[in-house]
Amino acid sequence: MTDTRTVVSIPKDLVAEMPLVTYPGCITIVDTPELADKALDEILSCSVVGFDTETKPAFRKGKTNNVALMQVSGEDRCWLFRVNRLGVDGAVKRFLENDAILKVGLSIKDDFFVMHRSAEFEPKGFVDLQSYVKEFKIADASLQRIFAILFGKRISKGQRLSNWEADSLTEAQQHYAAIDAWACLRIYNLLSAGEFDPMSSPYLTEIIENKE
Repeated sequence: MTDTRTVVSIPKDLVAEMPLVTYPGCITIVDTPELADKALDEILSCSVVGFDTETKPAFRKGKTNNVALMQVSGEDRCWLFRVNRLGVDGAVKRFLENDAILKVGLSIKDDFFVMHRSAEFEPKGFVDLQSYVKEFKIADASLQRIFAILFGKRISKGQRLSNWEADSLTEAQQHYAAIDAWACLRIYNLLSAGEFDPMSSPYLTEIIENKE
């Protein structure tokens, strides 16, 4: 027995043909407790922010690293918290546990799992886009594909495996990190404002499911 379901999904080859998105805002590096406190004060003026983390890749089997960077993005500014220097306490922990700020990320349970290696905290006020986009018939789960469906642009993943614990982050790393958090915010704002009609999407397709 089969069943047909209508979803929004974009082929990988179409994403590859799209123009690259560039980050249009300001970027602030946060690497001291004083800067973290100041950044949190600024973030508190935002009602909704985008959220993401980066971890230095481990190329040896069995080797794992802690979260090195936490990105928090407003409409026109992104704060890059160097968690490998700050730790998951102080302003970082206060941000994660503040339910007055709506924080939008993707696959956030994975972020929390890695961050919990460094400290205990109770995350509050988070929205996971992987669940949220399903309300709009979007079947794709990656940030790159969701962003492509909604905005027709491609997010580069070229810096994903770079060293996020380096003494200084390159401009390319900063922009890559900022885009990921900012893209989460843009996706949420568009969908929550009712500006996307899945039934009018050029990527609307039918999938056949086998049911026993």
